[in-house]
Amino acid sequence: MLHKKDHYPHSLSGGQKQRIGIARALAMSPAVLLLDEPTSALDPEKVGEVLELIQTIAAAGQTMIIVTHEMAFARQVASRVIFMENGEIVEQGPAEQIFGAAQQGRTRAFLAQLHYHA
Repeated sequence: MLHKKDHYPHSLSGGQKQRIGIARALAMSPAVLLLDEPTSALDPEKVGEVLELIQTIAAAGQTMIIVTHEMAFARQVASRVIFMENGEIVEQGPAEQIFGAAQQGRTRAFLAQLHYHA
């Protein structure tokens, strides 16, 4: 993204804006990086670029809290998952437990709607 350093935000794509925002946050060396639906407003063709960046950051050991509806991504990247509904925690645990053997019916129903069979 260095080649875009002199560009104004209006000339950048949604994915570019998101990646720059993440880079700016990381420049502050946070203990925890918070990401709230980092792909929600992106063109579907740009979602993969942002998810790939987040995967790279996770692999480097950065602790993150990510709010997402990208369940395949969450399953792949998360060490722990918290499933919430109406501001309440329904279930939490290791990613493989939640995606592979959810204990709560509401969690299982949500994942089933997304074609996950917990």
